[in-house]
Formats: sequence, C-alpha cells, structure tokens
Amino acid sequence: MALSPTAKPVPVAVLGAGLTGLSAALELTRRNISHRVFERASRPGGHAITTLDEGYRFDRTGHLLHLRDPALRAEVLGWLGDDCREITRKSVIWSNGVYTRYPFQANTFGLPPAVANECVLGFVQAHFADHEKPPQNFEEFCLQHFGAGITRHFMLPFNSRLWGVPPSEITSAWCQRFVPLPKLEDVIAGAVGLNDRELGYNQRFLYPRLGIGELPRAMHSRLSSVELGRTPRRVDLAARCIEFDDGRVPFELLVSTVPLTTLLALCEPVPRPVREAAAKLRATNLHYLDLALERPPRTDFHWAYVPEAKYPFYRVGCYSHFSPALAPPGTGSLYVELAERGEPDLAELLPRVTAALTEMGVLDGADHVRFARARRIDCAYVIFDHAYYAALEVIRPFLAQARILSTGRYGGWQYGSMEDALLQGRAAAAEGATLLGASAP
Repeated sequence: MALSPTAKPVPVAVLGAGLTGLSAALELTRRNISHRVFERASRPGGHAITTLDEGYRFDRTGHLLHLRDPALRAEVLGWLGDDCREITRKSVIWSNGVYTRYPFQANTFGLPPAVANECVLGFVQAHFADHEKPPQNFEEFCLQHFGAGITRHFMLPFNSRLWGVPPSEITSAWCQRFVPLPKLEDVIAGAVGLNDRELGYNQRFLYPRLGIGELPRAMHSRLSSVELGRTPRRVDLAARCIEFDDGRVPFELLVSTVPLTTLLALCEPVPRPVREAAAKLRATNLHYLDLALERPPRTDFHWAYVPEAKYPFYRVGCYSHFSPALAPPGTGSLYVELAERGEPDLAELLPRVTAALTEMGVLDGADHVRFARARRIDCAYVIFDHAYYAALEVIRPFLAQARILSTGRYGGWQYGSMEDALLQGRAAAAEGATLLGASAP
C-alpha cells in the first residue's frame, strides 16, 4: 500500500535485499526496531543467488563462504542446517601450458625451468632490496613484494584481466588482506615442490548443497519486512522519503546497500562537490559464461586462474565440484569469467572458450558442452584508483549528515567477501540503533 508523505516515518528504511541488507534486517529485527526493506528484484539475494536452468543450478560465478568469525559461522550454519558442507579449497594456476598450485608466488615448481628461475631469483632480489619508499600503486607493490619475474608472469597480467585496468592505476591499499605474501622459505620450498602449507584467506569454505542462493533464502524466510519488486525512483533528502511509482515512504534513517553511485544518483538535493566526487568513482562490469556439461569435467579443481592474454577468460570454476547437486547426475557445470568487458558474441566466443578449456584438459571437446549462457554482473569490481580515497572523503561526511548508512561491498564501495557483507549489515543496524537512540537488546 502506498504511503503519503505525511504518514509516520518508518524508523529505518533499507535499500537492497542482498546479503548486507538481509543481515541488517535480521539485526534490526533482533533489536525490535521497525524497518522496511526494499528490493527491486523479484527475489532476494543480490549477486548471491542461484538460478535453475534446464536442471542445472548456476550461481553468479563463485560465491563461497569463508567464515572466520566464530559467532557468525555458528549463526550461518544455524540458518542453513545440515544441508551445508565444508570444503578444502583446490585452486590452481594454468600458465605456460602446465598447472601449478595456488598461489603462484609460492608455487613455481612445475613451471618451465627458465620461468621458475626468473620468478624465484626476482623474489630473492626483491626480498633483500632496500626499498626507499612504500609502493604508490599495485604494480609497485607487486615488484617490491614479489620481484620482477612473478610480477611479469602472473601478477600484472592476471590482475589487468581481473580489474579491467592496468595495475599501475590501482592503489596498493586494497590488497593487503587478499593477496598472500609468502615468506622466503615458502617461495624456496614451493620452487622445489616441498611447500605443503596452504596460503591465503580462503583455504576452506562452506557451501550449501543446492547453491549459494540457499543462504539468502534462509535469511529471507526469517523476515517479514522485505518488499520485493520495489524500485526506488528518487530519495528526497529534504522530505526524508523514498519515492516509488506507487507512492512515497518517509523514513528516519536510511541504510543503503545499493552501489554508492546508484544511491547518489537517486538522492536530491546533493551538493555539487559530492556529485563531482561521485563522478570520479569507477567500477568494472563482468561478463561470464555458465556452461552446462554433458558429463563431468576432466579436472578436479574448484577454480583455476588463467593469467595469459591468449585465453579469453582469466578464471574458470566448477560449480559441480562445489556440490554435485548443482548438475544432473552424470553431468557437470562451469563458470568462465571473461577478460573482455564488452558484450560477448556467444557464437564467436564459445568455440574459443571450448578450445581453451580443451587445451587445459577441462573438456574433451566442444561436444562436452550441452549449452552455454552469457551473463553479466554490473559493478562487479570497484576500482581502487588514485582518485578513490579523496572522493570518499567528500562523500562520506555528506552521507553521515543526511543520516544515510551506505554499507556492504557496493554501498561501501569496496572489495570484500560474503562474510564482510554479513558483518557490515549487522554493524550498520547496530549503528542505526545508536543513532535512533534505541536501547540494546
């Protein structure tokens, strides 16, 4: 039912029912704070959804639960029940015609000797070098921490393909948590095949049997405040209301999980310096393919990183290795993340993809593929360029003054995991309770 602008404001309005918005709603519910969640799509979950297509269940590429917070882990397992498995990561690199272990920088064993020598020697030289100043961009970060060989053979080509921009345009501040920094002994051991230590934040993960969409489904089932198919047309900050096609919803506090640039485009009035700062924020979209296979893939990895430019994709993952229930018995399914940011021509692209996957030993030919779907994720990666932090320093005080909490991977305009999204939604709800003067539960 449409509300008039004179109706009593809802204490908290939440834009977006992805993981962050749902997490915020659950925390607001726990605190007995009245709220409404508005989601433009016909189902909750945002990018963490699972789509059923001709008997195959496809996520939006790899969405895996790396839960380090014990309390959150227990809560998520409570939501999902017994229908969730814990998996030890098997990720690999495909380069120079061979597979090596992840991460590349600590596992050069198996590469052509000249390549491995260049990588290890460069790491040793960088390790003992006297760096006069901290790195000013991600390319310099890689050179300082990994040396010229590892940077040339993996770090620069792979990250250029993932981010869609040269690493020299990206600051190094984003990567401290997500890029494993091996010790010298790890690199030496990994060069001779003795490194049995897994590196990185994502060594183990949880995954629901029927796909990651089971997580937002379980969260949504515990809420009565989510309104689907509600697309905001405008956020009137002077009147403190959200305008929809069917009316206006006044609010006291707004929690937004939609992309920050989308939020600011909706808001009026917005001072000119804030709009100018918003125009400097950049993100790259992602096109990918979902492949339904006639039979299981020939490889057993969960995902593989592909740095070389001759391949049309930079990463390929296997849904059906996360859970066999994602594909019909005796079949399999893959996701293929494309390096090109333009709209793919599937007729032209698919033969190149299947040829590359056959070369990698994933498929045994084009007839291994039952069907392919080209899909797109908008705003897949926020770009941490050299204007990023200065722009947010202008935007964030404006949002705080407007009593808007913009949070999550996209609302906070950042890079993060699903665990981050869940924790950030909870934190926004707690902060909102403080701003409203609500007592703690």
